[in-house]
Amino acid sequence: MPPKPHRVLLERVSGYADEAAAFLRRRRHSRKPFARVHHRGGHSLSYPQEGAEGRALFEAAGRLIEVAGPSRRPRSTRTS
Repeated sequence: MPPKPHRVLLERVSGYADEAAAFLRRRRHSRKPFARVHHRGGHSLSYPQEGAEGRALFEAAGRLIEVAGPSRRPRSTRTS
């Protein structure tokens, strides 16, 4: 006996939802803070936040942001 049409649709939708959830989990795990430094020759290096160089770059960036003060531009309200 063939499956009922609504069950086929439900299985297909739940399969898509499972794939989307897995994609978001992978994306969340792979997105870790890093600092990227661009050099004159056009090459760039990325430093993870956990390393000594990365910590130093993040601390320096934090101090620059503090000195710059609050933003004068209104923040955009994105809806996703």
